[in-house]
Amino acid sequence: MTDKLRAYFYLHFCVLIWGFTAILGKLISLKAVPLVWWRVTLCCATLILFIPRGQFRDVSKKQYVRMFGIGILVGIHWLCFYGAVKLSNASVAVATMATTSFFSALAEPLLTRQKVKGYELTLGLLILPGMALIAGNIDWGMRIGFAVGIVGALLAAVFSSLNKQMIDNHPPPPLVMTFTELFGGVAVCSLVLPVLFWQSPETPFMPTHIDWGWLLILVWVCTLLPYYLSLLTLRYISAFASNLTINLEPVYGVLLAAVFFREDKDLNPQFYIGVIVILLAVFSHPFLKKYFEK
Repeated sequence: MTDKLRAYFYLHFCVLIWGFTAILGKLISLKAVPLVWWRVTLCCATLILFIPRGQFRDVSKKQYVRMFGIGILVGIHWLCFYGAVKLSNASVAVATMATTSFFSALAEPLLTRQKVKGYELTLGLLILPGMALIAGNIDWGMRIGFAVGIVGALLAAVFSSLNKQMIDNHPPPPLVMTFTELFGGVAVCSLVLPVLFWQSPETPFMPTHIDWGWLLILVWVCTLLPYYLSLLTLRYISAFASNLTINLEPVYGVLLAAVFFREDKDLNPQFYIGVIVILLAVFSHPFLKKYFEK
């Protein structure tokens, strides 16, 4: 197995795991901000126990600042994602993530100082009719959640492109990179928490006994492992290819939401046609890439 093929295998495994995150976000009773705060804080607490101290000394101050800044974007992205889950439902939230590839087709060339690839931009645009079908067939009460999810998708495109740029130029150790970026997520959530509790003093902060079990699954299985593996894959594939593959997350998420919450009853056939359009764009990318880059 080549390194590139192994990277795609890891990435698809990550996407399958990420398909469960919206389900867990729905099962956990906490609101979006406390949920993300606990997620990133527990991730950092776990990582600090396992990272060899010598790896921290191998990273420059400039790299730490850059990774911390990327982590802030990651934290805001997760706030948007779980906010979309709470404001709409799990199916709509994961579907909005499909626009990440369109944003990546523009963000990655801009940030890595490369030319925009026409076929990638076209594939990103092909995602949009699928999104229009999805957005046009949800009720108005869910559209705020849909808009918040789109903002989260834009941030995902930006931070994945920044990670690709860093990994291509003197990459830091993956575990240190994971810890520092997640710590940036802790920082941004810690700033937002007081605002939330000031506006809604009754908002619960501590997880319930049942929440703790779901939180640990979210942290150890659905965050730390795929986050680490996804950083490894960026050594061999582009941020656009990564984000296009991650568009499969809505498929897994929608199917899982249908199984766990019977959300399929709230969604009409046009929603699923939109998902099929997204799938076609995802699976056509390797063939178009091979054709145009000969």
